[in-house]
Amino acid sequence: MKFNLTVTVIVVLYLLVMLFIGWYSSKKITSNTDFMVAGRRLGPFLMAGTLAATEIGGGSSLGVVQQGMQNHGISAAWYIITMGLAFVILTFLAPKFRAATVKTVPEYFRRRYGKSAGLITAIIMLLPLIGLTAGQFIASSVILSTMLGISYKTAVIIVAVVVTVYSIMGGLWSVTLTDFIQVFLIIIGMIIAVPFAMNLAGGWGNVVANVPAETFDMFKGYSPMAVVSLTIMYVATFTVGQEAVSRYYAARDGKAAKQGSILAAIINFVYAFIPAILGVITLALINMGKFNAEDFADVGARYALPVLAMEAMPAIICGLLFAGIISATMSSSDSDLLGAGSIFANDIYRAVLKPDASSEEVMKVTKIVMAIVGVVSMFIALFNTSSLVSLLMFCFTLRAAGAFFPYVLGHYWTGSSWAGTIASLISGSIVVVYLEKISGNVLFGMKVSQPIIPGLIVGLVFFLVFSKLFPPKVKTTELAPEED
Repeated sequence: MKFNLTVTVIVVLYLLVMLFIGWYSSKKITSNTDFMVAGRRLGPFLMAGTLAATEIGGGSSLGVVQQGMQNHGISAAWYIITMGLAFVILTFLAPKFRAATVKTVPEYFRRRYGKSAGLITAIIMLLPLIGLTAGQFIASSVILSTMLGISYKTAVIIVAVVVTVYSIMGGLWSVTLTDFIQVFLIIIGMIIAVPFAMNLAGGWGNVVANVPAETFDMFKGYSPMAVVSLTIMYVATFTVGQEAVSRYYAARDGKAAKQGSILAAIINFVYAFIPAILGVITLALINMGKFNAEDFADVGARYALPVLAMEAMPAIICGLLFAGIISATMSSSDSDLLGAGSIFANDIYRAVLKPDASSEEVMKVTKIVMAIVGVVSMFIALFNTSSLVSLLMFCFTLRAAGAFFPYVLGHYWTGSSWAGTIASLISGSIVVVYLEKISGNVLFGMKVSQPIIPGLIVGLVFFLVFSKLFPPKVKTTELAPEED
């Protein structure tokens, strides 16, 4: 894509603002709790913004535009709607998550089921976060290089440095504040793109007249069962994913956690149709001959929207849209980075390597690990750009399949035991690895669309059976105490 000075200046200013917020947030950090869970004082609006921004990434912006353009039509919106449905379901669990007063998911497992359960959970959840960070670096860098006309490797270095620096400076405070700005940039940028694209097409009537009628079928690309499966996957991964559930831990109280979750769902429901509509308009423009599909052949169909924007929009509007699209992936990578650092420092360093570590020492280790993960993820992004979606989906399913039921039922069932938890963690993970890496998603001769669902079922069975066979010595849902 050709270089445009105005667009580049706007994007560079956006990146500098992210760094400034990191510096500003660092002034609010006085303890490890401040750094990892923002001092547990997020109100519903900040919480909703950071929840929504964390989960609305490149797949929810450019990916949905591509789906809408190619074969899903308006039904591409389900990719984001199902995230909103997951947030609605999590509304009922949110007060319980907040009441636990933990900083990480593995900390919950350690205090609920014992040190070994906490360590296994930490390992299962730490590795996917590194993969997710690298995956988001790749997505951000491809977008940045495509939009600004710079080399991919230069873009990787810029993205990795900016995200890592502002995340390390301010922890969850800077991540939350940057997310709050980013979610509005994403939504506003995409909304502004609609009338310009519509104008190029000559109005909505022309769009409808130049696409197949089934383009507006809400189940063209996703069957009802696929919608249910996707919702289940999001519920499971949001529940035990450190980058998402840490927001519930950071809420000022259970009520704020509940309200924030509902507001995040509303943001997803509103936003879902915007990229899908842009995809449909792009398809109409191609069919009308006003937009040549070959124009983005060199960068891939995923980048049809940026190419269209450069053709149809004023530079200032284009720059705003590009900043929004870049922020979509950056707002996910900063959360993954913080999650990785928090889990290592809180649940491996403090829990296993140095139990007497002070709060300040744990915070220092968190920052060091974040820097290491940032550098490792940068090198992964520099040398491996293939299979991004499969990498992200595998990371999602691996961490959630075995951990979901011990985590959720542990808040309610006094019979939940260490043995059941270990059995669930191991069995659920094995099923996911088998399906995704060995059998090619085939189980008993049938193709499985969401490997997490068999993983969840097997994990639940093992959890219940082993909890009954080896019940806990003390039946309670209370957590063992732990120093801050």
